[in-house]
Amino acid sequence: MSQPVVRASDAEREQTVAQLRDATAEGRLTLDEFSQRVEEAYAAKTQDALDSLTGDLPATAAAVPESRRRPRSFTISIFGGIDRKGRWRVARHHWVVSIFGGSDLDLRQASLEGGEATISIVDPFGGTDVYVPDGIDVDFNGFGLFGGADEHGGDLPTRPGSPLLRVRAFSMFGGTDVWRIPRGAKGTRRELRRAARAAERGESPA
Repeated sequence: MSQPVVRASDAEREQTVAQLRDATAEGRLTLDEFSQRVEEAYAAKTQDALDSLTGDLPATAAAVPESRRRPRSFTISIFGGIDRKGRWRVARHHWVVSIFGGSDLDLRQASLEGGEATISIVDPFGGTDVYVPDGIDVDFNGFGLFGGADEHGGDLPTRPGSPLLRVRAFSMFGGTDVWRIPRGAKGTRRELRRAARAAERGESPA
């Protein structure tokens, strides 16, 4: 005889989101995975649907193994370019310096040490692009002196408990751009930027 379907409560949804947040802080989930699972958690109607989102995670927070790859604290590009992508760990305070060069930081498959991080960017005669999955809490402040510091993408509300990314940028004769990548967008960096601009205009990604 099959077990009856049990409806999920608001408290159980919040408990699931808290577990997802802890797993992200430990580096078990990327920012993109967290954003997707949180959306599914708040849309879940049954306990089984919630359980499926945490079935591959420990029930409680575990100590971080000492052998885990160390968080990255610096990205420095001088007369060249650096491209950070894939699974990497962002230190609580990450410095980016681009001098006559360019830096690309793709955070979609990254994780934030402790669940939050501050990225401080200095772009004299250089440029930095930061790609963040939509739904992550981003606090952006920028100043451009004969340059630009801009944020692009849709205004998708963030959920309580989302990882927090602070971006502090100063550009001089250069440019700093933060791109909120819509969920499901794929392709080259140019295609990702095009999707972010479309979301900014309220259009669906092509």
